[in-house]
Amino acid sequence: MTLKQRLTDDMKAAMKGGDKASLGVIRLINAAIKQREVDERIELDDAAVLAVLEKMVKQRRDSVTQYEAAAREDLAAIERAEIVVIERYLPEKLGEAEILAAISAAIAQTGAAGPADMGKLMGVLKPQLAGQADMGEVSKLVKQKLAG
Repeated sequence: MTLKQRLTDDMKAAMKGGDKASLGVIRLINAAIKQREVDERIELDDAAVLAVLEKMVKQRRDSVTQYEAAAREDLAAIERAEIVVIERYLPEKLGEAEILAAISAAIAQTGAAGPADMGKLMGVLKPQLAGQADMGEVSKLVKQKLAG
């Protein structure tokens, strides 16, 4: 079952079950997916849907930070609840050990030797780890590994 189909099924279940909180977030997700498909005139596959979901989570985390800075805990709580619903559709996050193993395998595969090869290495890692790891954290670990 594709991720888009799972979202549609969950939306129907939320409608039938009266889960208004989940229903609203799933509708936001579907709208974001549809918007991207219309803008780019393509049909999104699971990897592209994951990218949309990760972007939505990142936006909400930024909003939570801003709301907390403005002492608006009520709005921050709403954003956190949306993050929980969105994360149900993201794959399980990898631990640091698994990320380091993937980096080592990618170094062996590409023959990366120094910081100049970081772009080549990230190009291999990004599709492998999409949705499973924070790419900012992966980037830091790659820099450490290549530096020394």
